[in-house]
Amino acid sequence: MTTLGTPLSPHATKVMLLGSGELGKEVLIALQRLGVETIAVDRYENAPGQQVAHHARTITMSDPAQLKALIEAERPHLVVPEIEAIATPMLEELEAAGVVRVIPTARAARLTMDREGIRVLAAETLGLPTSPYKFCNSLEELQAAIDAGIGYPCIVKPVMSSSGKGQSKIDGPADVPKAWDYAMAGGRVSHGRVIVEGFIDFDYEITQLTVRSVGADGQIATSFCDPIGHVQVSGDYVESWQPHPMHPAALEKSRQIAKAVTDNLGGQGLFGVELFVKGQDVWFSEVSPRPHDTGLVTLCTQHQSEFELHARAILGLPVDTSLRNPGASAVIYGGMEAQGIVFDGVDEALRVPGTDLRLFGKPESFAKRRMGVALARAADVDAARTNAKLAASKVKPRKA
Repeated sequence: MTTLGTPLSPHATKVMLLGSGELGKEVLIALQRLGVETIAVDRYENAPGQQVAHHARTITMSDPAQLKALIEAERPHLVVPEIEAIATPMLEELEAAGVVRVIPTARAARLTMDREGIRVLAAETLGLPTSPYKFCNSLEELQAAIDAGIGYPCIVKPVMSSSGKGQSKIDGPADVPKAWDYAMAGGRVSHGRVIVEGFIDFDYEITQLTVRSVGADGQIATSFCDPIGHVQVSGDYVESWQPHPMHPAALEKSRQIAKAVTDNLGGQGLFGVELFVKGQDVWFSEVSPRPHDTGLVTLCTQHQSEFELHARAILGLPVDTSLRNPGASAVIYGGMEAQGIVFDGVDEALRVPGTDLRLFGKPESFAKRRMGVALARAADVDAARTNAKLAASKVKPRKA
């Protein structure tokens, strides 16, 4: 039996999120609906999640001393990493000492915080199908890896980044220096290390949301959401939809791969597993041990969104991954560099049938910063995609 306390009381159930962007904000809201006391941590003041949490804390989460001091001062029951740039060895140390439980586990947070740990696990430990790859510490090593067999075209990514930052496609030798510089600028932490991947000629890519939760028998059970299709530009998601149609054999392989990876990572919670699909062939790409940006669509498609699923799973509560209706999401970019922008056209966007909006409340806008998302439900995915993009186009960010 799971017991939950009352917020701001001596018996409160306390959860700390490390990273409080738009995804963390939705997790915090889901936790608060279950009576959980929430602590939102981020590297800058007034992050989206900090605006709704019981407590807001601002630290450099990649600094082990700052992270340890905060966790020891707050004493949360659960620590939930929501970004990659965190001092995960310190989380492992605190978890091993019994100070806190990390979601899904401190080991999973460490392995998935950079592309090297998770790619080695998937390809070399678990033997899952992946694109050919090499890790490189310099521009010269990158060029040598491409010449030695990776070939053109190929994809270059920093070993640690979020939402596709620093990722680019290389079509020929002239693109290599630019790709290296872009990866160095886009990494969350300056490692000076990249992964270069051979290009897979896939038909489409999906996110397979996978949930590890406590079943009725008290054992960990794995359940799956319907596959999410998405479009990425320069590695950054711009629209997503659910369900994405798949050949039954490809769907089964996707779930086998997702289960193999998440079984190894262990713990409880929702994982976003990214996969490439061509016909009935499936390749593992990446996994995040937390809600996924493409899964924002579940706010309008599922009985329980990915955020509610994550909140319930980490608290040991039952989950329901079933689809309610088809739907789609489309990103709203800032379009400019400014503080405290305003949004025109919100009323026009919401007049599009079956739509909803999430404006994230980020205090600072950049040209390609995700500032909101339009959601649309419809009888079929095509109609939902059309309406989501239409609604997003009607929201016009501007300087105040």
